[in-house]
Amino acid sequence: MTNRNEYFMKLALREADKAFAAEEIPIGAIVVSPKGEILGKGYNQREQLNDPTAHAEMLAISAAANTIGDWRLDGCSIYVTLEPCPMCAGAIVNARIETVIFGTTDTGAGACGSRFDICGSNLLNHKTSVVSGVMEEQCRQVLSEFFTQVRQRGSTSMT
Repeated sequence: MTNRNEYFMKLALREADKAFAAEEIPIGAIVVSPKGEILGKGYNQREQLNDPTAHAEMLAISAAANTIGDWRLDGCSIYVTLEPCPMCAGAIVNARIETVIFGTTDTGAGACGSRFDICGSNLLNHKTSVVSGVMEEQCRQVLSEFFTQVRQRGSTSMT
């Protein structure tokens, strides 16, 4: 399972690199079918689209649902470079995604175990299992590098 997780996390990191190049917070996501097929990809595009919901996970989930023609992503996994926020965790649960695999935790807004635990809540009609720390250092590094550059430019519009 580790090789599979690393393989798909590398693809999520490629998506994060697209966000970085677009001067967006570098977060990437990949939705994978139970058979290992990539159903959807996404990277953070809040600034480009002027859309507060244009998170990597939301875009990847929408793409995956469009690919299969169903909002139910039963048995699928989502690979994300940063722990999903409450909005994205809610969408993951609502889409019936089986597992979320993320790289680094988000102690400020993470909703898959660090700050909140939406994915594991007994109050909801579906639970999503969580695997954390996959390629954690690489995922943390791309965020750190991005925010270092933002600080050097003196820009606060990216946060």
